Amino acid sequence: MSRPRRALVAAAVAAATTHGARWALGARPPGGRRRWTRTNHRGEDVSLLEGPAVLAGILAGGSVAVPPGPHRSALLLATSTAGVFGIVDDLAERGGQAKGLKGHLRAARDGRLTTGVLKVLGIGAGAVLAAHVAADEDGTGSTGRALGVLADGATIAAAANLVNLFDLRPGRALKVSGAVAATLTLATGAPAPAAVLGGVAAAAPGDLGERDMLGDGGANALGAFLGTTLVLTTPRAVRLGALAGLVALTVASERTSFSAVIASTPWLDRADRWGRRPSPEGTAR
Repeated sequence: MSRPRRALVAAAVAAATTHGARWALGARPPGGRRRWTRTNHRGEDVSLLEGPAVLAGILAGGSVAVPPGPHRSALLLATSTAGVFGIVDDLAERGGQAKGLKGHLRAARDGRLTTGVLKVLGIGAGAVLAAHVAADEDGTGSTGRALGVLADGATIAAAANLVNLFDLRPGRALKVSGAVAATLTLATGAPAPAAVLGGVAAAAPGDLGERDMLGDGGANALGAFLGTTLVLTTPRAVRLGALAGLVALTVASERTSFSAVIASTPWLDRADRWGRRPSPEGTAR
């Protein structure tokens, strides 16, 4: 199967699986509907079931996009680990007032084990293991290979975290993921990002309509999928540059509100508000 055809099939499979999984989960939510319900910035109920539906969709699409072998195993491992630990954090959060990566790490230092810390450790371990599975012999020796695996694992984990940081307004994380997936497709020709495009397309109506939200499960899974795809399809120099950018954005998020930056930049604000309902009077967009 040619790459373009594989990409089209992957997108279609991801979209169909996301839609079907969301319908099935909505019909019989595991643990009951209230367990998956949260209140949004309007004070309205939204469902977290979008997250596991998107996870199922991109896993199915990724299985079609990438032939059997170490690369497929790495992609599915990193994505499923990020999604599962994210869902656990969504449903069983015990973080108290801990917010952000710094807040959870501070809680761990103080002897409080939050679900956010468990998620960081779980996603990090899954990312490094996925990088190890996918690593090729590159002639750098065992030390160089180990450092490369750690750097690639950090890229995957940082990407998973960064997409989650954008999941603060309806459709925002989906738009960011779709834009990154389209860029990877154009830059590398790889069919795997098409699975993200399919999953995003299927999830967008519910997310923009403020009936659903990705939650940590869906956002972490999308980020890990994209981070792993970048690791699998780009040269070492590009991967190291991407890691530096991801770390810089993560550090910046602890000091600067992404929402404020987006709202103060006209073209970003227009893109952010596209397709969603107007914000309530007197609230931040």
